[in-house]
Amino acid sequence: MKDDNAAIANRIAGGVHQSLRHDSAHKHVTGTAEYTDDIMEPVGTLHACLGLSTVAHGHIEAMDLSAVEAAPGVCWVMTAADIPGVNDISPNGLHDDPIFATETVEFWGQPLFAVVAQTRELARRAARLAKVRYRKLPHALDIESATAAGHPYVTAPLTLQRGEVDTALAGAPHRLAGRMVVGGQDHFYLEGQIALAVPGEDAEVTVHVSTQHPSEVQHMVSHALGVPANAVTVSVRRMGGGFGGKETQMNLFACVAAIAAKRLKCAVKLRPDRDDDMVATGKRHDFAIDYEVGFDDTGRIQAVRGDYAARCGFSADLSGPVTDRALFHADNAYFYPHVRLSSHPLKTNTVSNTAFRGFGGPQGIIAAERIVEEIAYATGQDTLAVRRRNLYENGQLTPYHQTVEDQILPRLIDELEASSDYQARRRAILKANARGGVIRRGIALVPVKFGISFTATWFNQAGALVHVYSDGSIQLNHGGCEMGQGLHTKVAQVVADAFQVDIDRVLITLSLIHI
Repeated sequence: MKDDNAAIANRIAGGVHQSLRHDSAHKHVTGTAEYTDDIMEPVGTLHACLGLSTVAHGHIEAMDLSAVEAAPGVCWVMTAADIPGVNDISPNGLHDDPIFATETVEFWGQPLFAVVAQTRELARRAARLAKVRYRKLPHALDIESATAAGHPYVTAPLTLQRGEVDTALAGAPHRLAGRMVVGGQDHFYLEGQIALAVPGEDAEVTVHVSTQHPSEVQHMVSHALGVPANAVTVSVRRMGGGFGGKETQMNLFACVAAIAAKRLKCAVKLRPDRDDDMVATGKRHDFAIDYEVGFDDTGRIQAVRGDYAARCGFSADLSGPVTDRALFHADNAYFYPHVRLSSHPLKTNTVSNTAFRGFGGPQGIIAAERIVEEIAYATGQDTLAVRRRNLYENGQLTPYHQTVEDQILPRLIDELEASSDYQARRRAILKANARGGVIRRGIALVPVKFGISFTATWFNQAGALVHVYSDGSIQLNHGGCEMGQGLHTKVAQVVADAFQVDIDRVLITLSLIHI
């Protein structure tokens, strides 16, 4: 006991495995946390606004911006011709995602130009004065119309397969087929997209931006300006939400602000209205999933065939890894002895969809659960019994040919079933529902297997810079971005533990990318 007390007395304050308050909790609840829009603007800061298209697909026959240029307070109108570097913000190098459209508009709300004015309100009013004439072209806005029109894929599809699917389906005692549609979703972060660019000497520029991916902003701004990456500093202290919507979608705003700042030699801020933000930025991919499953009398799955079509938008963006991940989770936690799963990343005349929490995983998981529930209904069993019967066992292969190891779900489900009193609650719900009425109740216990990396391999990385000063204090800068999850506190705890100092000796600066 004496030794234990000594160990506790000597333990550092705030190390790992200690529960700490979020480092900005008091700022969040008092409204003092500083976001990009709260940064004090340099004297003479100008404000930008995007001019957006008003057709889903069309050829630009004429664009008259004279009224925009003549509007009160306007300092500059920027088009694709004014971009000094590359007119592209494709995150995967496919050059299919221009900053500004030039000849063809591919979705309603595609940026055509930007207005820079003395105030945000003047820029907004001026942007509406543009006169654009289009020759409208055929368009497809959803999966069904894109399929019917024979639209191409925005990126290479993927097929995962193992075993003899067709033979196993034909020989299964029971078969079911169906289609389910999974809707899209807007990120609706409380803090919208925003960038504040401040020009420096020579080629240098600093961009304050709400982003989940500072190095991505650095790359894109350097490409758009035609300057080395070492001239671009990207700064982000925190975000008011991201959820994947600030993985790639902030590139547009950062690049426009940076180009304008360097051209006009003054700070430029671009903070779009919420409606423009929602129109011009991508969302969660909606899917249409066609499936067929073969199973026996007990509900054990014998074969699954699935086609996962996604509405990707006009460009690839992150649709490749998103649709890949949908397939990687299409089995959820269940073993499919024979399986063939295919993705269909369809091009549509809509804004390009992008990362969203789960990154395609939820769309895959929900299809697996739909299959399990259909089997339960067909066999007259509780869904939990069917889920249990189909769980992976150690040594079995996933559709992507990974061997399952350390399977702990059966034990977890047993514990949760008992601790939640699942069976008694289920019986009570069935009894209540049998009495009729408008309101029905339900209950479910659902296992999940979820991966921790991406086929967008450039996302599977991290970095940190630690400064140790002569007074023993430590400064930490790292590539992770704070958006309410307490990341800075967690990383500071790791540093404190590694150096065996109290956490109040560790200062985490804002995420700063300047390579």
